[in-house]
Amino acid sequence: MEAPSNLDLIVTIIPKGQSDKIVTASKRAGAQGGTILHGRGTGIHEHKKLFGISIEPEKEVIFTLVPPSKTDEILEAIVEAGRLNEPGTGVGFVLEAKKIVGIHHPVDTSG
Repeated sequence: MEAPSNLDLIVTIIPKGQSDKIVTASKRAGAQGGTILHGRGTGIHEHKKLFGISIEPEKEVIFTLVPPSKTDEILEAIVEAGRLNEPGTGVGFVLEAKKIVGIHHPVDTSG
């Protein structure tokens, strides 16, 4: 089976504990799944203090490979589920993924 030659990569960075609702919403909108990574924020608004010690809030990063024909619908579902249009709730963006290897299941690119 040949992997698709291009897909879009939706990257969503959200506060820790929010990934389940994002992945669920993206699957309902047509995504086949996602990869969740753990990270920490270092932005200008990220530093909080606890007993005078600066802490950096934990984040989750979700990578979702999707056919370009489904990108807008899936991204819209992610934005709604994560309330990404509200300040401090996270960020999402789309990159074009080329030369993909390792996908060994059919990907519906028809939309």
